[in-house]
Amino acid sequence: MRENNLLPDLAAYLYAHSNKANGRTPSERELAEHFAVSRGQIREALAILEAMRIVERRAKSGIYLTTTNASVEAMALFARAGVPLDPIQIYETVELRKIHEIKAAELACERATEENFERLREILRASEESIAAGRGLVREDRDFHLEIVRATKNSVFHKVCSVYYMMGEQRLPVYFADPERSRISHAEHIQIFEALLRRDGNLAQALMSAHLKGAESYWKGLIGSPDEKESREEERV
Repeated sequence: MRENNLLPDLAAYLYAHSNKANGRTPSERELAEHFAVSRGQIREALAILEAMRIVERRAKSGIYLTTTNASVEAMALFARAGVPLDPIQIYETVELRKIHEIKAAELACERATEENFERLREILRASEESIAAGRGLVREDRDFHLEIVRATKNSVFHKVCSVYYMMGEQRLPVYFADPERSRISHAEHIQIFEALLRRDGNLAQALMSAHLKGAESYWKGLIGSPDEKESREEERV
């Protein structure tokens, strides 16, 4: 197994094979045998997962899954590994993404360069081609939004927002399975792009807010009413 695949595969395996009652996972020896790697490699991977608060290694007891305390990076790792995420956490991620991307639209109006604008034009052209071919805007939607964040010239901002898209990666194909949703999204992208070109920060923010309400409403529909959301959160505590 290639080392760059070990971490997400290990996380997915631990999630699937932990004891449902107490969270205990297979031992280092069992994991090394399953993945055909050395115990040293497993130990190093577990140290990373422990830092991400995915597992806890307890002396003379074993390895335990602790996903309820997992970091944002851990949630992204789970998404990459194909591990199903809690719908409420995804909704909360969309909510946080909305806050960040509205601000990104404002900053991009001030800081975007012609290189950013040309990249956005390329993405919009690719979007038109995807829609004409009957494909959803899975890649193009992500690229459009992250290019706006990139235009803020804040590399940390871009890294943070990239994590949000990693977490929702498994759901985007489902979200854009409806062709009408892709067409509406593309039309709204064009409006946002034109506001950016005019350097109109207020309009860009308003358009981005309205645009992201679609994703927010989608996840609200999946997790139910606010009362149901609150009830589920209480069950998790």
